[in-house]
Amino acid sequence: MLILLDIDGVMVPAASWKAPELLEDGFPNFSNKAVNGLRRIISETGATILLTTSHKSRYSVSSWRNIFAHRGIYTAISKLNNHSHNKHKSRKEEVLSWIKKNKGDDNFIIIDDDKSLNDLPLDIKRKLILTSPLIGLNEHLAEKAIEALNHNSELASSK
Repeated sequence: MLILLDIDGVMVPAASWKAPELLEDGFPNFSNKAVNGLRRIISETGATILLTTSHKSRYSVSSWRNIFAHRGIYTAISKLNNHSHNKHKSRKEEVLSWIKKNKGDDNFIIIDDDKSLNDLPLDIKRKLILTSPLIGLNEHLAEKAIEALNHNSELASSK
């Protein structure tokens, strides 16, 4: 099981009127609600993380693991490739490209605040947990994510 995860507007609520609190690693602190929600999703599903955030190329995978661990989140982490020919792709295009490349791997969800993802094909949009950028991931959305991952798992095992 895999979570295609954005950071801004999901783990770090986007309050434009105030600067986010930076931790000693130089990256913004995650909201407690988002941390608790993500921990619950990981705990109940065994999901790992594929970072889709625009920050993905700023850090190595090992640095990302440290950033998440410093915030109390422990799971395998990878990130979408950021090849130079992909630099100007929208989040929607990046997600669709990843799905095409990983055809047959349907056991994933997308947690993001990017409204352009509403235009994904319906079968993929069903896997979208769209957050409000001012709130981010919360308990209600974590529950939806768990249900979606468990549903995807049941469908995969019945094939």
